[in-house]
Amino acid sequence: MPRLPHMETALEGTLFPGRYWHSLPDGRVQCDVCPRFCKLHEGQRGLCFVRARQDDAIVLTTYGRSSGFCIDPIEKKPLNHFLPGTPVFSFGTAGCNLTCKFCQNYDISKAREVDRLNQDATPQMIAAAARQLGCRSVAFTYNDPVIFLEYAVDTARACHELGIKTVAVTAGYITPDARREFYAHMDAANVDLKGFTEPFYRNLCGGRLADVLDTLVWIKANTNVWLEVTTLLIPGENDSDAEIGALSAWFAAELGRDVPLHFSAFHPDWRMREHPATPPATLTRARAIAMSHGLRYVYTGNVHDSAGGSTYCHACGSLLIGRDWYELTGWDLDANGCCRRCGAAAAGVFEPTHGTWGRKRQPIQFRC
Repeated sequence: MPRLPHMETALEGTLFPGRYWHSLPDGRVQCDVCPRFCKLHEGQRGLCFVRARQDDAIVLTTYGRSSGFCIDPIEKKPLNHFLPGTPVFSFGTAGCNLTCKFCQNYDISKAREVDRLNQDATPQMIAAAARQLGCRSVAFTYNDPVIFLEYAVDTARACHELGIKTVAVTAGYITPDARREFYAHMDAANVDLKGFTEPFYRNLCGGRLADVLDTLVWIKANTNVWLEVTTLLIPGENDSDAEIGALSAWFAAELGRDVPLHFSAFHPDWRMREHPATPPATLTRARAIAMSHGLRYVYTGNVHDSAGGSTYCHACGSLLIGRDWYELTGWDLDANGCCRRCGAAAAGVFEPTHGTWGRKRQPIQFRC
């Protein structure tokens, strides 16, 4: 595991002043970062666990602290149309503002012990490390960056100063005021659209579908953020033809045909260990349904499916980017991101040549 120089003093355990809150007439303080609107007495924490009330204000308890750093392939986020083949410097903190019973990062997102945040790094350290290690971007991932907004935004600023792009991997559960600042500093985002019914969000996620749909439409209409969307299909919960069809029809009408949609396989985890894993055939069926609604870029994930993981020209059908898991096996885009066969432009953020990082995963340790 590479150990980076300790370039400066990290902000160990800093209680950083939070933004987006206000005082209530009854003496409580309301957090306004996400639609939960947690109302806190002195010393209480929000459901996310990391935003807390201290001295009549909201503070972020995890600023400068991470559950770990790692270089991943950008396709793992998943982002298939954003700098393909390049390495992304990835990190998260702890906690989450949703309560998904099927969480597949539950050891981080459901953590209630800040002791698991065993790596410290300032935003400037992260940006410098990403540049030193040859990463084209930094991803806020593993748990939702919405809840560590201040840390993510400061890190994004530091990255942009060094010419490094930023990626948010998020559930999109954020208020209109907070999202304006958050997405102003992101170059790309993969947003989880966890299901397409309110009962699914209410019963399995502890949230509201309408708030996520509003965020998705807003990102597409009001920002330059490159957007991709992921839906984890859970047998018997959100995988019916009717629900996938409704999701796909809404997606085409509200987000457009060029936004990539990833259907990902569920595996039993957290509080849904008795549920069966998603059959690969379900993902293939969902992909076909979405494409029948006019979506141009639909992918399967968490399964070995080279055809479902590859990118095809929407005009002539030829293979543009071949993928085997996270490894690029083919490339037929020209320097302008157009199909070499017919000249049609592919939607995405492409450079003249693709990256060669492959499927490697490389943990990173800052030296104490």
